[in-house]
Amino acid sequence: RRVLFRSDIASIRREISSRDMEMDKRAVAAVNSAINRAQVCNKPIAKYDLASGRAYLEYADGSRDYVN
Repeated sequence: RRVLFRSDIASIRREISSRDMEMDKRAVAAVNSAINRAQVCNKPIAKYDLASGRAYLEYADGSRDYVN
């Protein structure tokens, strides 16, 4: 696994086309929209804890349920 930093992203952006960047922006917007919709509907949202390296569900009340 590798975490990307701003410098990594800047070098990647030089290598991809403007069409690819536009598609990436739209994909990010779609994911953010889906997350916001789930929050409005009080559905749990799957997240990843970088510190512990574990996935969890975060519920509307802020509680977390870690996955095995």
